[in-house]
Amino acid sequence: MLNSDRPGTARVAARCPFVTVMLIALALMLTRGNALAQAIDAASYDVLLHSHVENGVVNYAGFQDGVAFKDYVAALAGPAELITHAERVAYNINAYNALAIQGILDGLSPSSLLGRLRYFKLQEWPLDGRAISLYDLEHAVLRPLGEPRIHFAIVCASKSCPFLRSETYTATRLEEQLDAQARAFVNDPSHNRFDKTTRTAHLSEIFKWFDEDFRAGGSVQKYLAQYVSDTDIAKDLAQNGYNVEWIPYNWTLNGTRPRN
Repeated sequence: MLNSDRPGTARVAARCPFVTVMLIALALMLTRGNALAQAIDAASYDVLLHSHVENGVVNYAGFQDGVAFKDYVAALAGPAELITHAERVAYNINAYNALAIQGILDGLSPSSLLGRLRYFKLQEWPLDGRAISLYDLEHAVLRPLGEPRIHFAIVCASKSCPFLRSETYTATRLEEQLDAQARAFVNDPSHNRFDKTTRTAHLSEIFKWFDEDFRAGGSVQKYLAQYVSDTDIAKDLAQNGYNVEWIPYNWTLNGTRPRN
């Protein structure tokens, strides 16, 4: 039953300046929330990935054309409204990969020791309301999210990195995308090889550098057993039955160079 004596919102606001201020603040917050949601719109970036990345090979010159990529990177500087864990993972993977591309466009390169220092640690990028390096984005933001498959998704512009997907990561498809990346990377002989005769696993150094991230199931070998397509190898890995050797990392650019 409606109470005819209860004053309406407009009359309360008129009588009480505090209520008026609160209503205005609420409206501003809602407007700001809409702006934040727009800041993580990766649609234009997704189109560029479809157009300029094929089987993981990046046409860097393609990202130089037009303003779409510049606009996406610029939008990353603003604070982002990320509610779910999947949104945080997808947003930060996309941001890492975009900033890694921007670094190449800016003339940086991880191909040398000094180049890697500049590329990963010294260069900072505006992201989510603060400045951050690729190193800190990986180690201080992404790794604490507790998803080891991020190591198969973030791409540092090098041939020994996982391949760059020809699409952005999304919260709704994240599980499917990360699972596909893990299986593709683990079973790619240019990254990992398994010799049944000598029972030797020749592994990417990613599994050495981030050993602790893959040990939740007991060991790196047991982690790999989840994704190796050969069932006999998977069975042996699950028992830590292989010797491990490391494949030297190839820091050569994973595509065609941008125009000077």
